Amino acid sequence: MLQQRRIMALWLPRLPTDRLIRKSGAPEAPLVVSGRANNALIIHALEARAEKLGLYRGQPLANAHAMVQPLNVVPADEKADAALLENIADWCDRFTPLVSLDAPDGLYLDITGAAHLFGGDQAMLKDVLAKLSAQGFAVRGAIAGTSWAARALARHQTNALARGGSGFIVPPGGEAEAVASLPITAFDCDAKILRALSHAGLKTVGQVAARQSSELAERLGIQFVRRLLVMLGQAEEPLAPRRPLPDLMAEQRFADPVTSREAIASTLLALAQSLGGLLERQGQGARMLGAAFFRADGKVDRIAVRAGAPVRDPTIMLRLLNQKLDALADPLDPGFGFDLVRLEALLAETTSPATVSFDANENARRQVRFLIDRLSARFGEHRVLRFVPQDTHIPEAAAVAVPAQDSDFDATWPRHQRPDDPPRRPCRLLEKPEEIHHVMADTPDAPPVRFRWRQCLHHVARAEGPERIVLEWWSKDGPTRDYFRVETREGQRFWLYRDGLYRRNGLGPRWYLQGIFA
Repeated sequence: MLQQRRIMALWLPRLPTDRLIRKSGAPEAPLVVSGRANNALIIHALEARAEKLGLYRGQPLANAHAMVQPLNVVPADEKADAALLENIADWCDRFTPLVSLDAPDGLYLDITGAAHLFGGDQAMLKDVLAKLSAQGFAVRGAIAGTSWAARALARHQTNALARGGSGFIVPPGGEAEAVASLPITAFDCDAKILRALSHAGLKTVGQVAARQSSELAERLGIQFVRRLLVMLGQAEEPLAPRRPLPDLMAEQRFADPVTSREAIASTLLALAQSLGGLLERQGQGARMLGAAFFRADGKVDRIAVRAGAPVRDPTIMLRLLNQKLDALADPLDPGFGFDLVRLEALLAETTSPATVSFDANENARRQVRFLIDRLSARFGEHRVLRFVPQDTHIPEAAAVAVPAQDSDFDATWPRHQRPDDPPRRPCRLLEKPEEIHHVMADTPDAPPVRFRWRQCLHHVARAEGPERIVLEWWSKDGPTRDYFRVETREGQRFWLYRDGLYRRNGLGPRWYLQGIFA
């Protein structure tokens, strides 16, 4: 049996002014935030004192100055408001990981199957509103079966805070009755649609719902009908969570916030043991781990580490997390303490049963993988690289650097010679082949006898080649290269190539040095 969906909508009507008051305190004069619309300054947001004096959102700023003196006016900072809304959404992750933004001043929380952990819908909504109010925010909320029903009730229900300060809660299946008395502004749609509804004599959502859907779709569009059905609870609209839902997680809540590093370390170990048990029961291992530390003042700190192979050993998980914590440029600050610590398996993979191997190097390879994980946790996964071969004959493109933890690029290096033979190519190439000059050869297709590189003249004692390399068939203008391994009289060994025999302008070929043998 499917569980009834429950959505909590939060509205912070004074978010810009609340941000300023929390930062600098309440000013002596009423505070308003100014914005611009149609090349005119208007009131973008205002605090409660200004609203009691008759000011309202969207009012021309000149009229507001004429009505109230003095008036404290601050320009709008939409980026700061958006960042604050993101921080509030991070704080709401403690109630459910499915949190969506309703910019610029609202949030959605999908609390389906989670409300009973907090005492039910009533207790959960009351707790959320009380804690946000304690942080200095004016907030209203509602819980319903669909997002638009909860949003409309939170923003337009006049008695949303009448039930003991716990917001408005719609029983399952009661969305149509709950929104029927709301004004048509609850649709939050285009002004043309609102004028059309007013001209038709429709003032409430219930009156609009009484009309035929075909009539509404023909005059107002199918999108408006879709929104109406969602508001009435007759259709659903998916939400887009800010963060992907973890595969598995374990968390620890504290009645009294903890601040000591020892308590945090012991909590991480206990969570790693719990998460490891969950992974083992499901036959999985974590490829990506995340830890979230929720502070009592609302700030949330997050870290994430990756593993080259699925892990579920609590000791290994804890060691990787500690490596990441020690490498933070901004150390973890508990502030007034953490009241919730969560450990998440952001990405879990199925593990195959381990087989007993007689390979003596298996333990060494396992230790190397663990070392790679530790280095990646400390310096970043994109700074610990390994080379994988590419299917090309071009030397400078024969290998590409990828993150060492990434197993999607596993490949076997081709072996073109016997194990005891000297290398046919240098292990490291110059970043860019460097042209050599004053090259002298016995015949046009013979190796050089003498050449000058970086202002030094070299005389060749031994040479081997050529090794002809042709570019891919789709590279029409690609030249043919003839590579030579040469050794000078001083014992230096170079890897040279001749860029074609003849060029179109009738001049001779060019010579380049691409690598140096150790």
